[in-house]
Amino acid sequence: MISSPIEVKSIKKSLQGREILKGISFNVEKGDIFGFIGPNGAGKTTTIRILLGLYAADEGSASIMGYDVSNDESRKKVGFVIDGDGLYDNMTAEANLGYYLKIYEKPVDKTQIKKVLDLVGLANRAQDKVGTFSKGMRQRLALARALVYKPEVLILDEPTSGIDPSAQLDIRQILLDLVHKENKTVLLSSHNMDEVQKICNRVALLNNGEIKLYGRLDELCRQVGKNIITVHANTLIDDRTKNKLKSMKEFGLSKINEKDLIFTPSGNIKVPDIINMLAKEGVEVERVSKNDASLEDVYNKIVRSDVNQ
Repeated sequence: MISSPIEVKSIKKSLQGREILKGISFNVEKGDIFGFIGPNGAGKTTTIRILLGLYAADEGSASIMGYDVSNDESRKKVGFVIDGDGLYDNMTAEANLGYYLKIYEKPVDKTQIKKVLDLVGLANRAQDKVGTFSKGMRQRLALARALVYKPEVLILDEPTSGIDPSAQLDIRQILLDLVHKENKTVLLSSHNMDEVQKICNRVALLNNGEIKLYGRLDELCRQVGKNIITVHANTLIDDRTKNKLKSMKEFGLSKINEKDLIFTPSGNIKVPDIINMLAKEGVEVERVSKNDASLEDVYNKIVRSDVNQ
């Protein structure tokens, strides 16, 4: 019995003498839109290439739908969008998808091709050459190509990168529909924290080749948010005071929005300590609140703490 559509167990990988992955483990469950996040160089792309069978792990194992990623059967279960869309400019959208079906030794099913082109909003451009497509249209077609042979799992590396906000919204909605209506499982790698927070239910944060955070997104944000304090001042904060507050690293001032000051304090700093400090700096406090963290807050807190270690 398959326990999880994607399973990664104690994967290690070195490239050119540098350790990229240091024994990472995570599962992507059926019906997940799983956010795979982390800064550049964290090891996300290496992990994805291992899952797609493009790299072999030095140690550990990974599987897709119960098949080891070294097995051709695992590749038949996964559709993907990675760097470089790999589309053929001199072929039509329909021909690109038909060619891809042939690569996977599937019948060229024009009904299925029409279905996925319609799903990504390109049905009216089926006979147009891909060389005439915008970046956003190419991203849509790359997603259609990932879907055309009906895989159970999707692995998407920055599928909305470099496209306009309207196209980003469309692709997010497509992914939500694929999971909720067609029971797909999605691993989404993205630098867009707002995007991940809007559509992902579970996440793993990878940094320096290690998983630093892993679990349900709402629970993680709630947990980290316990230490995020928002202070609303009576008046706007002048630049001199802003700079002074930022210099007090132990108070962890992370953001200033007009009259709102957002702190992620370290150590034993409590709310009364922050209020007393602000009073000494001439800042009149109107109210104080604690809220769930945003994914961006969570991300910044963990990545910055790694840098400061």
